[in-house]
Amino acid sequence: MSPPALFPSLIGPVEWSRLAEPVRRMHGGTASLRAHGQAQVDGAEHLFARVLRRVLGLPEPEPEPGPAQAITLTIERAGSREIWTRHFASRRMRSTLDANGESGRLCERLGPVAFSFELRRVDDSIDWVLCEGRLLGVRLPRAVFGSVFSRSMAEHGRYLFHIDTRLPLVGRLVSYRGWLEVEG
Repeated sequence: MSPPALFPSLIGPVEWSRLAEPVRRMHGGTASLRAHGQAQVDGAEHLFARVLRRVLGLPEPEPEPGPAQAITLTIERAGSREIWTRHFASRRMRSTLDANGESGRLCERLGPVAFSFELRRVDDSIDWVLCEGRLLGVRLPRAVFGSVFSRSMAEHGRYLFHIDTRLPLVGRLVSYRGWLEVEG
């Protein structure tokens, strides 16, 4: 018998059932998933922010403000581990998500950084609350990771996402928000 899917197991069956259907579809347990949509990407334009986004594989804002970028997402699931590959117009962003068995939190690895999130159901959405971060396996003070807002939600039957990361001395590292529709 295979282990339960990552997000349903971390959120719990009662809270999971209260989420919007597009959120459950995106974060459910199918072996693989492909979705497409659009995202508006913003971030500080100074050199350090651009270099940090490149090291972490984060998307870049468009040179000129305007329409949202095309985005595709593939999720490959094996047990409780998920590999997310996001293709923005400007960059590919890949991360690995898994459960931290000790804390019951979601662990996301992105390049040399690992984040630990507590997943909370808020109404019919999921808030990802950053609890800690590690660089090359070394736990850093929580303040180093600044302010992180991350929400998975739905509107008009469509999956929506909003991520906004602001770091001390850097400002807005990256913010991307938009919508996705599951293919098939």
